[in-house]
Amino acid sequence: MSTLRVHVGIDLGSTTTKAVVLNDAGEVIGRGITNSRSNYDVACQVVREEAMVRTRFTLTRQAIGGDPALAQVEKAFLSSLQRNFRFRQHLDQLARLREALLRATGDARHSAHRSELTTALESILDGMVERTAVHFSELAVRKSDFFRDLATADYMQLAEQHNDSRGITFDMLCGLFDAAILVVENSTGQGSFETQLRGALEPTLASATRAVQEQAPRLRAVVEATCRAEIVEAGTVGTGYGRQRLPFPKEQIRSEILCHGLGAHAMFPSTRTVLDIGGQDTKAIQVDADGIVVSFQMNDRCAAGCGRYLGYIADEMNLGLHELGPLAQQSQRRVKINSTCTVFAGAELRERLSLGQNREDILAGLHRAIILRAMSLLARSGGVSDEFTFTGGVARNPAAVDALRQLVQENYGERTLNISADSIYTGALGAALFARRSAQANP
Repeated sequence: MSTLRVHVGIDLGSTTTKAVVLNDAGEVIGRGITNSRSNYDVACQVVREEAMVRTRFTLTRQAIGGDPALAQVEKAFLSSLQRNFRFRQHLDQLARLREALLRATGDARHSAHRSELTTALESILDGMVERTAVHFSELAVRKSDFFRDLATADYMQLAEQHNDSRGITFDMLCGLFDAAILVVENSTGQGSFETQLRGALEPTLASATRAVQEQAPRLRAVVEATCRAEIVEAGTVGTGYGRQRLPFPKEQIRSEILCHGLGAHAMFPSTRTVLDIGGQDTKAIQVDADGIVVSFQMNDRCAAGCGRYLGYIADEMNLGLHELGPLAQQSQRRVKINSTCTVFAGAELRERLSLGQNREDILAGLHRAIILRAMSLLARSGGVSDEFTFTGGVARNPAAVDALRQLVQENYGERTLNISADSIYTGALGAALFARRSAQANP
């Protein structure tokens, strides 16, 4: 397998960090996403590694698809191989979590209950290992692909069973986990791709259909070639909320506005207006026929009306962030919300709940209030053109999409609203396109 030149874009957001890998033809061949961390260098390295893993899986798929003898088993083989690969990754991270948790029991604060605490932690961690097989079974539907989310849910459920009278409290177990998960998240080098992929290959072949097993020698050869393939980064560009903290030279940094404008244009070439609602800010952008930004407005003074605000509301209601939109869609009588200020949101929320108003109706009002703020930015940037693209993490929220569609209709009439399933990668895509342009201009 020959050397592959790639171009990488990294979008370091306030809540998630994204990476996109392009080949010389400008095709997306790899993506990565991870939780943003206080250590931005680590977040950048982790997301780059994840994007390169997916790039190598793309190479594997292309090699299999290009072989007529293997093309018929491509889907069955690759889906199982990737699942087993992720299974091994998860187990590796659980091993590091175990190490961090057990190390923490050596703290003098836990000396009186060290033995009982160690026993409880071992039991919890053993249970988490058992659950891993369920998370990565063939028909499993995971609520999240982030290790932190899966590990937190499993740990908390299992920890509740060890809240007993021997001094091992649930709060104590939670405190240990909060510290240990940071250690795991801020560590890099999760084992080489080659080691993990080869480790996933044999169980994949052992449990495969007869048609896959008959092609085992050729499939092993493809996987070995993928592992040995040389990937060369011809260029990297960073952007996002934390772009000044990215470990790149200044000339490899681009603004969020430029990257989101170019990324949205690449996804939907006819788009002229872009709205991005991220974790920490909202951007209303106008672009021309080439994806060049001609006007923009940005709210970056506070988290009002952004993803972080929705996260705060989810915490206040003891809900998952992914639950807010579907609940708001169940509203029968939307409540008018007076403020979207994060500082006052909790107080107004509690007041309305105490008045007996339904949480679905409150959430519907909150989503409309958020989009009203965005509409103000859109108006100041130049309005909404015929083709309009909604990007960012909030574009995954169905209630926000409904509110946006309604308000655009009310204020501008019929418009084409574009929302890609990959909209969260828009900024990283734009950054990768800038990296590719730079490499082409300076071969």
